[in-house]
Amino acid sequence: MKHILLVDDNISNLKLAQSLLQDHYKISLTKSGKQALAFCEKHRPDLILLDIQMPEMDGFETIRRLKSEPKTAKIPVIFLTATASREIESQGFEYGAVDFITKPFAKSSMLHRIDIHLQLSGQQNYLEQVVKSLQDSIISNFSQLIECRDNETGGHVERTKQYVEVLSRELMKRGAYPEILNEAYIEELVCSAALHDIGKIGISDLILLKPGRLTNEEFEQMKEHTTIGARVLDKMIKKTPVYKYLGLAKEVALSHHEKFDGTGYPYGLKGHGIPLSGRIMAIADVYDALIEERVYRKAMSHEEACKIIMEGKGTQFDPIIVEVFEEVKEEFHQIALRTK
Repeated sequence: MKHILLVDDNISNLKLAQSLLQDHYKISLTKSGKQALAFCEKHRPDLILLDIQMPEMDGFETIRRLKSEPKTAKIPVIFLTATASREIESQGFEYGAVDFITKPFAKSSMLHRIDIHLQLSGQQNYLEQVVKSLQDSIISNFSQLIECRDNETGGHVERTKQYVEVLSRELMKRGAYPEILNEAYIEELVCSAALHDIGKIGISDLILLKPGRLTNEEFEQMKEHTTIGARVLDKMIKKTPVYKYLGLAKEVALSHHEKFDGTGYPYGLKGHGIPLSGRIMAIADVYDALIEERVYRKAMSHEEACKIIMEGKGTQFDPIIVEVFEEVKEEFHQIALRTK
């Protein structure tokens, strides 16, 4: 049974709406915008019926806050109002309302409007799941393509995705970079991390699979995988703009070898001039590279890899992210043990 949250400071209106709807839906009642927000932190109703004229926090402020949070942004909201003027309707739609129901309530009309928007919301959720499935398929196929070309990256893609998620969530938990980090950003970043080395498809096998250290000239060519990856992803973005994560993937591919002190590549970006996505990816990428065996060196231990990352604080890596890494490094170790 679909769950509807009723929000109105007038008890009579709440009880009336409840009596009209309770045979058709699960109903929850709140008497203020503040109570509604608190309710939605613990529960996710399928639809919200929201009064506009309420003391302290009116319906417009309530919906603004609902739409600003990823957890509640997609819940359809229908405004309840006794004065549905064009100005109020226009303002309501701008804030993200999907419809208006006028008071006094007419049962048949009320049920019909609610049913329509529940169906539309269900179809939207279904389409989003289809898109996500296609997105995951694209990422998986490209990741496999990268790993088939580079025989030293087996499992690297999956591990670095998990490292990125651990770092990002801990950063958000600590309140770091609040203007960027939120649930939606982290989900996109984790998807994007799988494509950070996609540019290696444009690097010669003679370099990519060389059984030994690269010469300076060969290393310069290897460095081009960052810009190649960005170009590949840029073409994909132009053809498939619906996949928003590709923009972040391009950012990651281009910037994950930049260094905090400006000595990285391809552009020598410095400090916060490096996108946050690239600064997070850098630590995940380097840690995994260090603990993996190479033809020219043995794999380092977890402790050795952590020591090198800590020594790069403020030079190679963002110091804030390094501090978080120090707190979650054991989670990195467990991920590496599970996926090798």
